[in-house]
Amino acid sequence: MSYTISFYNSSVQKEIDRWPTGIYAKFLRIAEQIEQSGPNLGLPYTRALGDGLFEIRAKGHEGTGRAFFCCVIDREVIILHGFIKKTQKTPLKEIQLARKRLKEVKK
Repeated sequence: MSYTISFYNSSVQKEIDRWPTGIYAKFLRIAEQIEQSGPNLGLPYTRALGDGLFEIRAKGHEGTGRAFFCCVIDREVIILHGFIKKTQKTPLKEIQLARKRLKEVKK
């Protein structure tokens, strides 16, 4: 019962690939766990944001990264957007971009 992970587009993948090493390594470990066990890992690894949007919470010694994702049929997880947090609270514009992409994927 494995899942596949894909990216909304190549720029999302390139952005996440450029994350600092520690944050990126944590992201990869969480992504592997999602592929094996599914996206419902729960805190501190993933969190539901409502309406089918979820986040991967990757924390490294350099800071914190967030990758928003959704699940579609046939056990596919799509990474919609990723960024490195610079403030305690997730900026609204980052969530809005992920929600916009979520709507596009659902069509």
